[in-house]
Amino acid sequence: MNDQKTTNRLLLILVIPFIFYLLKVLSFIFVPLVMAMFISLLFLPIMRWLSKKKVPKAISILIVVMMITGIFKVGGELIKLSSQEILSADNQFFQMAEEKLVGVIVSIEDFFGITRVQGETVFSHYFKGNNMLNNISMTIDFIGSSLSLTLTTAFFVVLLLTGSMNFQKLMNSTLFKVKYSSVKAFRQVEKDIIKFVQVKFVISLLTGLGFSLACVFFDVSFPIFWGLFAFAINFVQMIGSIVSVVLLSLFALVELDPTGTLLFFILTIIAVQAVMGGVLEPVMMGKTFSVNVIVILVMLMLWGYIWGIPGLILSIPLTVFAKICLDQFPRYKVISSIISGKN
Repeated sequence: MNDQKTTNRLLLILVIPFIFYLLKVLSFIFVPLVMAMFISLLFLPIMRWLSKKKVPKAISILIVVMMITGIFKVGGELIKLSSQEILSADNQFFQMAEEKLVGVIVSIEDFFGITRVQGETVFSHYFKGNNMLNNISMTIDFIGSSLSLTLTTAFFVVLLLTGSMNFQKLMNSTLFKVKYSSVKAFRQVEKDIIKFVQVKFVISLLTGLGFSLACVFFDVSFPIFWGLFAFAINFVQMIGSIVSVVLLSLFALVELDPTGTLLFFILTIIAVQAVMGGVLEPVMMGKTFSVNVIVILVMLMLWGYIWGIPGLILSIPLTVFAKICLDQFPRYKVISSIISGKN
């Protein structure tokens, strides 16, 4: 019996790295599938409600698709406004931004004793490897991969909502042996994940709104853009809040003099992040979604390495999903407690 347990543990040690390798190699399938799973979970209660009202499944799917399309439409309009906001900026602003950027780089060079070839400009020295063709190629690749990800995710969402892919049956055949347990666990997972996504969306929305209002109040350019940026990157736990504050603070150097105004602006956006991420989010999430800081950092590095930017966004929802599933098994309560940081 002991030999069999040892063999099983050794096989598990060998299988886990192989699974992560497959997840990385087949990311073009698993990333949209996991994203579709979380999106479909948000709309499954609506599908069930429409089903109770005797609405045909085809019409129910059409209603949900129209709702998702409307959400993307609103997001697209906001991105369009942000683009127009940036394009409408005058040349004087970009010249001032360039002068400030060059001044910062020169100060750093003086501090570290870096020397450049006489007559060589800052941009030609640090960006000589870049050219317009490479930038265009990278942009086209990014747009192509984003479009492919969106279409594949939409395809999987439709499959999940129509029941062609049934996660409840999958959980019943893999994780749980008793049907009642799988139904109970699936409903619990669905309820908690919906709450998690809703709270994260509300907190990110309020954070983006706070950043936009701070930009308007302190007369910092592109408030819509910075609001959208803070909203989007806030879905990346911990790292997103730091990146948004640092980038906006550096950008504010262009327009605000390094006096008390700049300091008050930086303190304002830090306060917005602290209140939203440090006070409101833990209160709204509750103890159910508490995750150890070390676990968060490990999961960010792991899923970021495997799936890149989508992995950073999905890392915490996946961790919460795993924790909720582990809570259904008393023998794995120890692992669940480690994830949540409880003693």
